[in-house]
Amino acid sequence: MILVAALGDSITAGSPGWDPDPAVRRRIEAPDARSQYEFWAARRDPRLEFRNCGVYGQRTDEIAGRLEECASGADVLIVQGGINDIAQGRPVARAAENLRGMARRGLELGLAVCLADVLPWNNGYPHADGPIRTLNALLAEVARAEEVSLLRFHEALEDDERPGRMREEWTSDGDHPSIEGYRRLGERAFSLP
Repeated sequence: MILVAALGDSITAGSPGWDPDPAVRRRIEAPDARSQYEFWAARRDPRLEFRNCGVYGQRTDEIAGRLEECASGADVLIVQGGINDIAQGRPVARAAENLRGMARRGLELGLAVCLADVLPWNNGYPHADGPIRTLNALLAEVARAEEVSLLRFHEALEDDERPGRMREEWTSDGDHPSIEGYRRLGERAFSLP
């Protein structure tokens, strides 16, 4: 088995259909474990066991505070986040540096590390499109500089006919993927470093 620590925000958690926290999950009308990219990645590769450390609404600085606990005993660390920084009007350069810091810490812990870029945000379009693209370009630079893998989540869900947005069937609410969106992330965008 390969233990993968998935650290991030609501996209990692599986919102709106899933949350790794049982207390939060009880508030979901019909929880569905398929509402996680981790579910689909593990189904594709049975060697993978995921520790879902996603927390709804967290910025990159908040996510960083949970890294040590999430990564303990893992083989691989996935770092995902940044949309909540953008939603709160925080500088994308700071979010990129926070994500770089998490990637570096994962490497210091001896883990294989993946950075996931930021998804298109239908409800934030068009205002958030520029900051998302800027942050994703910075994340690609971070991945190259730190020699970690980049998971191209944005590309996997962007609608070719409506750039900057997810295709309607790939989003549940304009903020998060649908089950089909999560399936695409787990089957097409996820790969081990």
